Amino acid sequence: MADQTQDKIITLEQYYDPMLAHIIRTRLEDNGIPCFIADDNIISANPIYNNAVGGIKLKIFERDLERCREILAQEGDLHEQDHYEIDEETNSPVVCPYCGSTNVRYGAATERKSHWFVALLFAIISAFPLYARKAWHCFNCQGDFD
Repeated sequence: MADQTQDKIITLEQYYDPMLAHIIRTRLEDNGIPCFIADDNIISANPIYNNAVGGIKLKIFERDLERCREILAQEGDLHEQDHYEIDEETNSPVVCPYCGSTNVRYGAATERKSHWFVALLFAIISAFPLYARKAWHCFNCQGDFD
């Protein structure tokens, strides 16, 4: 019993979906691995803090790391399902039209879609406010879409 209290506790994974974190915790506990969830209450109380806190953390003893990896590899990876954006117009998850991923966000586009003359004129005059085109960006295939 004294060995357990002296073992180092580490973070196995970080999740942005509380339900997924608890599913993985339950899988590990069903296989006899002691573990717990950290920062779940902070994020449940105020989801805006999700990125600041670093998500919900699944904590395990360092000695169980390899066994946890084996269990999760057998069960299949659900980590790709922990993030999705909701389209306000259709009220449904946004899916990348190129690769089908839900790992997307809305913001400044990464692809430039302006004419070179406009960019040159902007550089010369530099009096106009900077215009950033907004689009959905997929983090899996790196594509932008509207």
